[in-house]
Order: sequence, then C-alpha cells, then structure tokens
Amino acid sequence: MMGNDWSGREGVCKFQVSFERRDDCLSADAIREIESWRRILHRLQLIGQSVDRYGGYGYGNISRRYRRDGIDGFIVTGTQTGGHPSLTTTHYALVTGWDPAANSVAARGAVPPSSEALTHGQIYRLDPEVQCVVHGHCPEIWERSDELGLLTTAPEALYGTVAMAAEVERLFYAARAVGSRVLVMGGHRDGVLSYGASPRQAVVALVETLALALAWPND
Repeated sequence: MMGNDWSGREGVCKFQVSFERRDDCLSADAIREIESWRRILHRLQLIGQSVDRYGGYGYGNISRRYRRDGIDGFIVTGTQTGGHPSLTTTHYALVTGWDPAANSVAARGAVPPSSEALTHGQIYRLDPEVQCVVHGHCPEIWERSDELGLLTTAPEALYGTVAMAAEVERLFYAARAVGSRVLVMGGHRDGVLSYGASPRQAVVALVETLALALAWPND
C-alpha cells in the first residue's frame, strides 16, 4: 500500500491516492466492453497523447462502474495511458473507494488510477444509474460550449480536485433536467465529460455533441 499526492505536477493526479499494487485484480472480461469503446475514443483523438498538445501528457480516460466480489466501485484507465491505442488489464485500475470532500481515492491494480478518478467517482455517487463516465479532450466542443448550450464548470475549478467534484455536483442535476449527458470543464482546456447507463450511451453522447459542434457555422 502506498499513498501519493501529485498535486504539484500538471497532467497527473491532484488528489491523495491510497494505492495497492496488484496485477491480478481485474480480468480480461471485466475490461472487454469498456476497452472496445475506449479504442473508438482514441481513434477519434478524444483520448490520446501528442507532443503538440497539453505539454505532451496523455489525455482523456474512461471508467465503468464495478459491482462484484463485495466491491462497489469502478474500473478506470490508469494514469498517463492516453497514448496507447489499446490497453490490457495492466493499464486499468480498480477504484474501491473515494471521498471528494477529503480529496482522496483508494485503488488497486498494476497502475494508479487516472488523474480524473475523483471526478468520475463523484458522478457515480450522484446517480446509481450511471454505469460509464468518459473524460475526453475536444477543442471543437469546448470552444462552442456556449453556442451548444452546454453547462460548464467554473474556470477556477481545476481537474481532479475537490473544487471540480463540487462543480460537477452543482451542474449534474441541471444537465439531467434538460436531457444532457455532457458537461464542459471550464478550467481544464478542451476537457469534456459524458456519462450514461452504458458505455455505448456515454460515448455516443460525446460523439453526437462533437457532430453538433462540427456542424456549427464558422464565424
């Protein structure tokens, strides 16, 4: 077991992590569906890594609720795995507990959880029907958020922080009331969140929003 706080480094975790390194906590079956949708997100460059973007850090992640073996948590892509076109079980972490107020996450796996794990956990906490959360990077959506009528977190709320978790809670129910499954992260350049009752629903919500952004007339 180890505890880490990477709050001073951009592109990595900003919360306290209680992490148990284990290579055997996830099966190939557990990640099969979520991994297939992640590959689509990577092909669309909503998840990825480039020397020309975000200081060269990997970006974007996906998670799925996990309820088995007495665990009520979620599977999430590991920190800095965005550059890989496809992942195996060694690239995913199992989050077993989280506390937004305490800025802490407990996880196990071969790799620590994504830097957005706390935000994912907040969405799962707010709605038991949510089964998948996506954090993608999409300049087209981010820059057209006002025109598209998307709810946006406050610019001072940084990714992976208590402030971001609070902003997600503030906006979540308002988004649901208007039938939206997409939130824009105002303080995280190009950052967007989508979620749904299945990986398909979460990913399609993001892709459909991208289509709307691309169809918007140029100024």
